Amino acid sequence: MDKVKVLSKWVSMFGMRVPIALEEKGVKYEYQEEDLAPNKSDLLLQMNSVYKKIPVLIHNGQPICESLIILQYIDEAWDYKQLLPINPYDRALARFWADFIDKKFFDSGFRIVWSKDKVEEGKRDMLENLQFLEGALKEMSAGGSLPFFGGKDFGFLDIAFIPFACWFHIYETIGNFKIPFDSEYPLLDAWVKRCMERDSVKKVLPSPDRALEDILQLRARYMVG
Repeated sequence: MDKVKVLSKWVSMFGMRVPIALEEKGVKYEYQEEDLAPNKSDLLLQMNSVYKKIPVLIHNGQPICESLIILQYIDEAWDYKQLLPINPYDRALARFWADFIDKKFFDSGFRIVWSKDKVEEGKRDMLENLQFLEGALKEMSAGGSLPFFGGKDFGFLDIAFIPFACWFHIYETIGNFKIPFDSEYPLLDAWVKRCMERDSVKKVLPSPDRALEDILQLRARYMVG
């Protein structure tokens, strides 16, 4: 029998991806919550000695690190329900936009939450990045006629982006602005609501208020002066 363990932090959007994917695959796993600063567990330091960060998937004693790599590993290790598209071009497209999310979208949000002098720049870039993702969803869902980035099936790119949904409230509160989902990003707005109906997502994503409370506490602790 497979032994599967996840090392993660409940509020991490990267960490949330792993249990969502395992839930979608029907894989039983053990979850270990990590206290990232400064009390990282010995197991985390051992299993990810290079980056020393979450998430880490441990499968039969072997560690797999970095959330998008973990998602692809999960898709290959358990063949029930394909997460990545079958078509090579569609697979490449899903990987491209997942990389965009991790680099461009995450960076804009990071500036809103953690910088002192780049908040406005982060807000501007976030709205632009959401426009790109709205266009990607339109293309990949046949103009919005299909429910997900994966077309008719909830898949790799959906799992990569949906954890950010519980961070939108954080971005808006700390950045003191409103993301106009209903008027500017209607496909993304409907997509988020659709994803939130899935058991895997409901089980893993925390409430936006709980996530906000945690991040505000972290900001108070580390952003001094």
